[in-house]
Amino acid sequence: MIQTQQKAPLRVGVIGVGNWARHGHLRVLDLLPQYALQAVYSHRREAAEAAAREYRIGRVARSIDELLHSDDIDLVVVLNTAPQHVETVKRVIEAGKNVYCEWPLTTTLAQSEELLRLASERGVRHVVGLQRRLAPHNRYVRDLVRDGFVGELRSVRMHVSMNYFQAMRSGALQWTVPPENFSSVVSIYGGHFLDMLFAAAGWPVSIAALTPNQFPMVTIKETGALMPTSTPDQLVLAGMLGGAAVLSVHIEGGKRNGSGVQIDITGTEGDLRVTNVSAFGDAGDDYEIHGAHGDKEPLIRLAVPERYHRVPASSLPSSVLELAELYWAYAHDVEQGTRTAPSFADAVRMHRLIDDAQASYAARRFIVV
Repeated sequence: MIQTQQKAPLRVGVIGVGNWARHGHLRVLDLLPQYALQAVYSHRREAAEAAAREYRIGRVARSIDELLHSDDIDLVVVLNTAPQHVETVKRVIEAGKNVYCEWPLTTTLAQSEELLRLASERGVRHVVGLQRRLAPHNRYVRDLVRDGFVGELRSVRMHVSMNYFQAMRSGALQWTVPPENFSSVVSIYGGHFLDMLFAAAGWPVSIAALTPNQFPMVTIKETGALMPTSTPDQLVLAGMLGGAAVLSVHIEGGKRNGSGVQIDITGTEGDLRVTNVSAFGDAGDDYEIHGAHGDKEPLIRLAVPERYHRVPASSLPSSVLELAELYWAYAHDVEQGTRTAPSFADAVRMHRLIDDAQASYAARRFIVV
């Protein structure tokens, strides 16, 4: 494990205390010595107070403005829902604070582009929650590909599926139903896994895609309310990477059984396979990497070298440890003056690709990206 030599912890203010804030962010910020939780705000004050007690957060802010104009906040972490991001992040930027925003950054490409422009003009550091690219397994795969383990790339294939986003959903996921919220399985899981894959294997230069809706009516479990929707339930994407490498991706929500992740990378000299039994990642759901050189050789397990693990040992779920790697990278960036954590520019690029995929489906044509 590598430890950054941060002289003083980065002081954090958190806006929003939903499921992922409690499951992921607060546990990570409590784990890493590079951070100190200073303040928390939620429109549900009782949720903020409960979080403050559990994670020893310095204070519960009475308003977003109170948190933003505090002198003891170095980084504001925006964790409310995607439709709320744009206005919240604008206020953070106007206050001159460095900002982390969960993915999706906003619900439209134009809004994301605006936030990138505003943050750049104001000179604040900006980070988006596309953490999977920084997971130890993915950085190792990236380096294996870069260092020629498979030779020249010939094909890259990824299949991701999960039980979530079925026709029956909990009230906590009701906000994922309206298409204008840009919070479908394609937007959320697609954004995370496409970013992970492309960070390791390179970005496509052209794509064609299918983004169908197979659950046109969603039922809210607790109330029985029926909600019509056109949000896509699957993404099937074909494309070309740099050179002559072929790309194929299938991401599907609402899979009843046997869900998980499998990535196959084929080259002129060898092969890599990356698997996980879970697309989210509970404790013990770790990625496995197998690879081989030559012809008809068995794929053998490739253990991720210890140097790729940079955060303190813990019992946190694998999906949360990926988030910890992002926060580690940001603290290291601040200390060293580098920029390795994903930024709003990365969010804009991914949002544009997802929009292009949906445009491809609508027009039934290839799109150069």
